[in-house]
Amino acid sequence: MELHLTSRTTLPVPASPPLAGQRPQFSLSTRRPSPSLRIRNHTYSVPPLSSKAHSAIGCQASLATNYTETSAVADLDWENLGFGLVQTDFMYIAKCGPDGNFSKGEVVPFGPIKLSPSAGVLNYGQGLFEGLKAYRKTDGSILLFCPEENAIRMIDGAERMCMPAPTVEQFVDAVKQTVLANIRWVPPTGKGSLYIRPLLMGTGAVLGLAPAPEYTFMIFVSPVGNYFKEGLAPINLIIEDDFHRAAPGGTGGVKTIGNYASVLKAQRIAKEKGYSDVLYLDAVHNKYLEEVSSCNIFIVKGNVISTPAIKGTILPGITRKSIIEVAQRKGFKVEERLVSVDELLEADEVFCTGTAVVVSPVGSITYLGKRVEYGNQGVGVVSQQLYTSLTSIQMGHVEDCMGWTVELNQ
Repeated sequence: MELHLTSRTTLPVPASPPLAGQRPQFSLSTRRPSPSLRIRNHTYSVPPLSSKAHSAIGCQASLATNYTETSAVADLDWENLGFGLVQTDFMYIAKCGPDGNFSKGEVVPFGPIKLSPSAGVLNYGQGLFEGLKAYRKTDGSILLFCPEENAIRMIDGAERMCMPAPTVEQFVDAVKQTVLANIRWVPPTGKGSLYIRPLLMGTGAVLGLAPAPEYTFMIFVSPVGNYFKEGLAPINLIIEDDFHRAAPGGTGGVKTIGNYASVLKAQRIAKEKGYSDVLYLDAVHNKYLEEVSSCNIFIVKGNVISTPAIKGTILPGITRKSIIEVAQRKGFKVEERLVSVDELLEADEVFCTGTAVVVSPVGSITYLGKRVEYGNQGVGVVSQQLYTSLTSIQMGHVEDCMGWTVELNQ
């Protein structure tokens, strides 16, 4: 679906716009038929952006800019697309006040936001983010992968961080609105994906330590290629034994922004030494695997695939969950448990999973000066098999028998 400007009507600008630089609002023509979303083998009607027929809990959105007709796909060098920010056309924003209810959302031009210096997110780190992807099928339609799972994880994280959160319905609707508004930035089939970044943050002003009085839910997107420069090629990890990513009772199990700032130093040191990333150990015994900076970790021994159990210090990855189900359907025995460094060093194969990387094979692990290599630095058989199976579902190459994808029909 493309969005077209049918007129340049100008309406009064709201007295207190939530965004700096917010443009005058107008509605899109309602003559277009509503597209459909296929969610878990059911079909739901999706109102166009100008629709006023959402329920009270729905995240309505209006387009707050002048929009001109564009080509179906943006003019980018899709063959050399890396994992970096490409500025797209629009982002989504909705506000929540002390009553805990989010306002009608808006699709607005991508750009800077206005924020008080005393905002809760700036002073006390009260913020969460999510990450998911949209893919373009060969017929031109768009697939989202497991957006309800991201919505549920944001709700769980918001509870831990004393924040209100959009409902699952609001979250999925907002994601859909944002992708449709930026549809020309979804890469051609096989050239990458549209990375979707929902944010939830305390934007109300606070001075004393307390939950913010106001929150902002927003989404921006960017077309991306491979997360690691190696692509689907082995990465080299170093085990960190000085710094720890998370501790029991902390926030390691939710996608709060502070979890990621704290890994930057160890990651920078590792990359300066030529490693791709850092693998963290538990903070209690310093011998059990936790996760990589932004990925879950798996080891393979024979027909058994093992991964650290979710116990409050490890993020419950959505790709992790999907890979476990795919592996089980393929006949592998999957164990979620404590996994020691010794087991890692004796494994047949090691790989990481995450939204950004999908599946990334590990070519070597370095621990206390000792380097162990896997699979002659090639892509392991299990890693390749699971990567192919999952991406085939994500990209719509095979039937989604798992009910994971949401299709936006144009």
